[in-house]
Amino acid sequence: MNQKDNKNDHMAAYWMPFTPNRTFKESPRLYNRAKGLYYETSDGRQVLDAFSGLWCSNLGHCHPKITEAIQDQAAELDYATAFNFSHEKAFDLANIIAEQFPETLDHVFFTNSGSEAVDTALKMALAYHRINGEGTRTRLIGRVNGYHGVGFGGISVGGMVNNRKFFGGLLTGVDHLPFPYDAAEDAFTRGEPDTDPMKYLKELEQLITLHDASTIAAVIVEPMIGSAGMFVPPKGYLKKLREITEKHGILLIFDEVITAFGRLGEANAATYFGVTPDICTMAKAINNAAVPMGGVIASKKIYDTFLDGTKAGIEFFHGYTYSAHPLAVAAAIAAQCIYKEEGIYERVRNNIKFFEDGMHSLKGEPFITDIRNFGLAGGLTIEQRDGVIGARSHDFFLKAYEHGINIRTNGDTIAIAPILTSSKQELEPIFDILKKTANDIQ
Repeated sequence: MNQKDNKNDHMAAYWMPFTPNRTFKESPRLYNRAKGLYYETSDGRQVLDAFSGLWCSNLGHCHPKITEAIQDQAAELDYATAFNFSHEKAFDLANIIAEQFPETLDHVFFTNSGSEAVDTALKMALAYHRINGEGTRTRLIGRVNGYHGVGFGGISVGGMVNNRKFFGGLLTGVDHLPFPYDAAEDAFTRGEPDTDPMKYLKELEQLITLHDASTIAAVIVEPMIGSAGMFVPPKGYLKKLREITEKHGILLIFDEVITAFGRLGEANAATYFGVTPDICTMAKAINNAAVPMGGVIASKKIYDTFLDGTKAGIEFFHGYTYSAHPLAVAAAIAAQCIYKEEGIYERVRNNIKFFEDGMHSLKGEPFITDIRNFGLAGGLTIEQRDGVIGARSHDFFLKAYEHGINIRTNGDTIAIAPILTSSKQELEPIFDILKKTANDIQ
């Protein structure tokens, strides 16, 4: 874009991610401040954050305990070399995290984002099989409409077309399971649909027959599909998936970048569903997004295989300069204390039914063709205009912003993910504005 074509010339240098840069810079939406449930725009308006930042600011913005922890840490230890050195709080945080996941998941590897966490988990799975004497297990299986970040590994196993189509062949030996949701049967379901999960998982059994289990390293799924527009797999889907993968020696990876730390009213989806995978990824709400951070938690079986299978030296040739960065760790320890001390998960559980009823009160409003809810997460499908994907839903997003709430749009879907500290009274305006928005668009 030529600067002369941009009426906001000072914005030209910043190439914004996942944003139509031309149109944004013609009419920018800028936040200057944030506090609690609200953003403050550059023109002084208060905007209710109905999407927790990007699924990440679960405790609200600028929480004073997190802010103080970051400030204190910056004055004490700004950075500790991540390779062959560390700092004590990194080990403290790993123990805090491990205590919240199912018992066999107990070894945490820190990254700086969800994308890095996914690529770490995939590399961990491949290396595990090689060390374990099964180096033929190299095939990875994701899912249609899955989102696993933007690294080459993540977009290879991911199943969102626009994230993949521009970047060549990606990783080889990758397959995808069907999208586990059928709007014709499941539209307007409250929570998990009652559809037979084998409708979607028989494809996995066919892939195992086609390729042989001895070639398959791992299956990776989001327990709750987030970025594609908040969709919920049918009841029993994850348990059946675990049975099939375990039977064939295939590792199961849960991508919990969105679901970990409270969105479902539990510390993680593995706990909520009672299904223990071999590896979980996390990021976002681990430290309320105050400093970039992610992580992977792996089973003792996997960790011990690396250590026992390596006679000397580095067991896992992987890591990041900023792994367990002191400021990110300090923010995470503070956030984890808040989740516990302020009873956040219980508060979410108490608000789930109210949120569900609020979401489904939108049924019958103009252009809303489907409503989904799970935990404190909701999704809407917006009717296309003139067959153009995303045209009307983007208008919905912009109009909602004008009316004072921040939501998320992708394709023809809208996602809502309120801040977890919200009371019922603080949740109610979200539904009022969504109704008004639906009636204000064309």
